[in-house]
Amino acid sequence: MYAERASRLTGAVVWTNTPGGRGEGRVLPDGCMDLLWNEGRLLVAGPDTRAYVTEGEPSTWVGVRFLPGTAPGFLGVPAHEVLDRRVDLADLWPASEVRRLRGRIENAADPVTALEDVALERAADAESPDPLLRRVVTALDAGRPVAATADELGLGVRQLHRRCLTAFGYGPKTLARILRLQRALGLARRGVPFADTAARAGYADQAHLSREVRELAGLPLTGLLGRSGG
Repeated sequence: MYAERASRLTGAVVWTNTPGGRGEGRVLPDGCMDLLWNEGRLLVAGPDTRAYVTEGEPSTWVGVRFLPGTAPGFLGVPAHEVLDRRVDLADLWPASEVRRLRGRIENAADPVTALEDVALERAADAESPDPLLRRVVTALDAGRPVAATADELGLGVRQLHRRCLTAFGYGPKTLARILRLQRALGLARRGVPFADTAARAGYADQAHLSREVRELAGLPLTGLLGRSGG
């Protein structure tokens, strides 16, 4: 079972996931990075360019999903260095600090709140996120072209690309594709017909939507939604 709530950290989400049985799990690209807790391990989930597929025995996962572009400043690692990876936090932070945090979470009455507290404390010690990054996400999520976005922000296209690599793990074109995918999934999950979903999310047509979903999510849209068509 998956559940989430808004975090006390602005823009972040706290979530838990306990699969119902052995089998495949699928995490879709969303432009975010997560701090994870699973069976005594602290991990960082880097940004994904494709669906991240998990298999094996079910176990409970707890995560803090940071607002897109903010995690590198909180966690102290450029996003592109953990692209498409799940990395032990001890590979990024001092091992003694990670051991202390693991013990703190293991001994907490509520590991979910304890993990959130770790994220809050780390964020309090970090510099405030660059507000330009939020503007990048807003512009691209609204379907603005990359060149126009760069121009509106007073950046060259190459400057925008470099800043996106550090903040999001990939360039603005890939970020725009992932944000568009999430828009489409939100519409389709609300029962919007696929052709209308494609048009409203910014795809050329339904075939374009289908290709992008297969490439980024690894399944057809019907498979993701668990229904026969739209």
